[in-house]
Amino acid sequence: MALLTIQDETATGSILNQLELEIAQETLTVRDLIAQRVQQEVAAYNRRQSGVFNGLVQPTQSERVLNGFRLRQPKPIDVEEQLYKALEGFQQNGYFVLVNNRQVESLDEEVWVGTGATASFIKLTPLVGG
Repeated sequence: MALLTIQDETATGSILNQLELEIAQETLTVRDLIAQRVQQEVAAYNRRQSGVFNGLVQPTQSERVLNGFRLRQPKPIDVEEQLYKALEGFQQNGYFVLVNNRQVESLDEEVWVGTGATASFIKLTPLVGG
């Protein structure tokens, strides 16, 4: 099993969050990479069910806070709903993904994520007033 380092970054390169993801195989599709990331972050939040959810996409019925999202009512997050939002966000250019410093273009693209690999999720923010 390999450990993949994942960083959430802004378009200017500021690191918002960093996590390590255990990956069983050395290559997977971008869709599978996103799915594994979402499943692990939702499972970690659901185990504790309190505090701030620091994930790829904002859960339903939550508000943005300084370091993530706070649910209005503490409850488990639905992993299927989060995965749908994450995949939709990728397809609608809400964020883009660099794997080993190369931008991936589609959910079906296969990428190498073996030992020493990195993945950066670059979150884009909508322009205000434009």
